[in-house]
Amino acid sequence: MNEVKTTAKTNFKWVGKRTRRPDGPDKVTGRARYGDDMVMSGMLYGKTLRSPHAHAKILSIDTSKAEALKGVKAVVTHKDIPDHPLLEPPYGPMIADLHDISRNVMAREKVLYDGHAVAAVAATSERIAKAAIKLIEVEYEILPHVLDPLAAAQPGAPILHEHQFTHGVDPKPEAPSNVFRVVSAERGDLEKGFADADIIVEREFRSEPVHQGYIEPQALIATASEDGAVEIWTTTQGHFVIRGLCARLMNMDMSSIRVTASEIGGGFGGKNNVYAEPVAIRLSQKTSRPVRMVMTRSEVFRGTGPASGTYSRIRMGAMRDGTIVAAEAEIYNQAGAFKGSPVGRSVDSFFSSYSIANAKATAYDVCVNRPKVAAYRAPGAPMATMAAELTINELAEKLDIDPVDLRMKNAVQDGGQSLNGAKYGRIGLTEVLETVKNHPHYSAPLAPNQGRGFALGYWMHGGGLSSVVANLLDDGTVAIATGNPDIGGSRSSMRVMAAEELGVDLELIKPIVADTGSMGYSHLTAGSRTTFATGMAVINSVREIIEKLRALAAKKWEIPVDDVAWEAGQAVTQRDGFEALTLKQLAGMATKMGGAIAGHSEINAGGAGAAFSAQIVDVEVDPETGFVSLKRYTVIQDAGRAISPDYVEGQMQGGAVQGIGWALNEEYIYDDKGCLQNLGFLDYRMPVASDVPMIDTVIVEVPNPNHPYGVRGVGEPPLVPAPGAVANAVENAIGKKMGSLPLSPPKILGTLELCR
Repeated sequence: MNEVKTTAKTNFKWVGKRTRRPDGPDKVTGRARYGDDMVMSGMLYGKTLRSPHAHAKILSIDTSKAEALKGVKAVVTHKDIPDHPLLEPPYGPMIADLHDISRNVMAREKVLYDGHAVAAVAATSERIAKAAIKLIEVEYEILPHVLDPLAAAQPGAPILHEHQFTHGVDPKPEAPSNVFRVVSAERGDLEKGFADADIIVEREFRSEPVHQGYIEPQALIATASEDGAVEIWTTTQGHFVIRGLCARLMNMDMSSIRVTASEIGGGFGGKNNVYAEPVAIRLSQKTSRPVRMVMTRSEVFRGTGPASGTYSRIRMGAMRDGTIVAAEAEIYNQAGAFKGSPVGRSVDSFFSSYSIANAKATAYDVCVNRPKVAAYRAPGAPMATMAAELTINELAEKLDIDPVDLRMKNAVQDGGQSLNGAKYGRIGLTEVLETVKNHPHYSAPLAPNQGRGFALGYWMHGGGLSSVVANLLDDGTVAIATGNPDIGGSRSSMRVMAAEELGVDLELIKPIVADTGSMGYSHLTAGSRTTFATGMAVINSVREIIEKLRALAAKKWEIPVDDVAWEAGQAVTQRDGFEALTLKQLAGMATKMGGAIAGHSEINAGGAGAAFSAQIVDVEVDPETGFVSLKRYTVIQDAGRAISPDYVEGQMQGGAVQGIGWALNEEYIYDDKGCLQNLGFLDYRMPVASDVPMIDTVIVEVPNPNHPYGVRGVGEPPLVPAPGAVANAVENAIGKKMGSLPLSPPKILGTLELCR
């Protein structure tokens, strides 16, 4: 059952309606071109040699045999990738250190994880390229490795970077450390808060790195011309970011690189980064031919970033009336081989759904011998949220208070703020919790061996830089060009908002994703920002067209422009004797009366709003095997305004499924040498359709006042509480506490057997 509960205006023609996706026909018929679909005349095939060791010095690389192989046209190593100095403090929330990025693209002094790129070749066939990388001889000196973030943070752990000293602690350390930085936020007086508490709960949690689960691997073609210009076709969530990183990494002018984003076969944050793009550029420059590089599935697992694995400790205290008076947490986030785990979001996610007078959260950014982590749908939030939500559920149990009532009593209100200090405007948390309490799922009876879990999640969605160009064509259609790859139906939402503004039929709007040479900068399709930020740019650009159409009509009628209005897709005036001019009529006369009509908008969108997602889940645990089966699942989320409700529902359901996998099945498994063992989807167990029930959704609409249509980000909030909700359901079913994800059958069975 899917439903929408709204407190907002609903008399729109297109906004809030279920509409056909403009990219749907091409995708279902196979015409859509993904990263692997681009083929160019004379192209070469690139392949990468990867480290078989988790941690080792590179003593020598001999490429002579590979270069001598017939059909091999070029070989690159770290010598072909420019080096860059270390980033110096102060460090921002998002760290883009070219020193580290260049070494992740191609190992230089050391290899730092199993799968680290060491060299690459370009050859006339894929078969020859595969044979060539086997001929490259690399001499290593194997070093001790460390995979666990808590172990890596201890004195005496193998050090990955001798130049790295912990930032954010006082006094400044004198010895290098795997802990890059410590980030914290706090308010109130913790000591007093815990002294006032009648009940205190303390817990520990662990989680393993998990893959984003996109089906399409990283794929690209790069071609360099004799004049220095480079064109890249790649599967990415942000082609402007790819352009910027490649230009800076390769010491090229940004104007010399043009990037086109292909259709994307999934991303979820995993395609925000550069991997093979700089290598393909250099191979193409060496050969003067296009170079195509497509990762295998095992390369995706070994060489690209998963979500951060974690270790966390938490304690919370409450008074007998349910007032939470103190909360303290710390989390160790795996950064992988290079600094930059999502510590800021972890800190912000622990307690920001609640008004707790005395609270502190601390996060450690820890380097380990694993691939550099990438974003994964609300990076940093799910594991911090799981720790907080399971602890609150235990508080509710000890206080004999309903879990939703306990949250209602402590819920942050309009005008409150997150632990990091972000101030909330109008938020829909209370409406979400009330919907949960009144939903029939929350009070439905349970069968034997079943348990019910509940968790609440918070995410502050992003704004940022977006550009849009809108062109009115002679036939009355409007082309809307954005700079954001469509990874979740954004073209449809852009089309809906443009059609609503113009008051015209939906089919007259033609949305496209433009390349980096066609418009101003747009940031990543990430952070649940696209419908909010790029949507505002679409609205601005269309409103500019409307103003120009009013002016054109005024010119045609020879009346002041202030006497012309735009209503229902046409220019009208209250003056007698003038018939309305439609969009098509005005488009046809534009080039004869002054020139083509276009609108554009380049913005840095502010006013992002907090979004909350609550989830109820029922599971059944087989006491003989420890196997967990999902029986019922409901997601309740404030979307602000669901521009396209069916796509919002899909986001809510998709986030829940990913959280199910995180909680029950998914993990990277390494052997004692630090080498990854589960290199494909047969061994890395993601949920499939038969593993999950039908997922009901309730869209709560409490409009964000900072957006013309009230939009809040919807892509990331549904993953935030999902692992915690599932884990809580398992604990409820077996009557025991479990803190280590995934909650696999052997772990559950072991816990049950210990208690028998």
